[in-house]
Amino acid sequence: MEILANKVMSLTKEYGGQWGVNHIKRILQIISIIGEGLQYDNEAVMLAAYLHDWGAYPKWIESEVDHAIRSRQIAEELLTENQCEKHLIGIVLECIEYHHSATLDNSIEAILLSDADALDFFGAVGVLREVSKNPKDLRKAYSIIKDRRCKLPNRLLLEKTWKIANARIVFMDELLQKFEEETFGFF
Repeated sequence: MEILANKVMSLTKEYGGQWGVNHIKRILQIISIIGEGLQYDNEAVMLAAYLHDWGAYPKWIESEVDHAIRSRQIAEELLTENQCEKHLIGIVLECIEYHHSATLDNSIEAILLSDADALDFFGAVGVLREVSKNPKDLRKAYSIIKDRRCKLPNRLLLEKTWKIANARIVFMDELLQKFEEETFGFF
């Protein structure tokens, strides 16, 4: 399994770039914090974290197909080709498919990935990553940040995630308020 993990990490870096790798490193760190004391399949979570956005990478993106579904398709093919156990494949695919929409009916692994992915959009990282994607269109970045600020808290399921999110949301709100003041309300 170590060979597969290394292959997945390498391909993520190749096709997702440093942005993709850094996003995954943050997600895995968040999972280690919010998952502390919980029983979960660490190998499945690690693979799912690395594979969850592959459907959004230019190499694999398909218009009209949600990136979570596309990532699941790619992961299923890769894991099957590498003769992974069906149980592991099932957990990884569930994590990927529901990384934006897990509910308490999902596995703990899917909940952890979904919460961690959402949390990565809050706070300084959430604001700066969106501004860096839209450096010449702050109106667009601001709009996306505000929209995520309103919608993403509804995705959070775990109490530990909420504790981290609350602090990050307070920071975001203060930063956005200051931005609005300094732009004289034009945003």
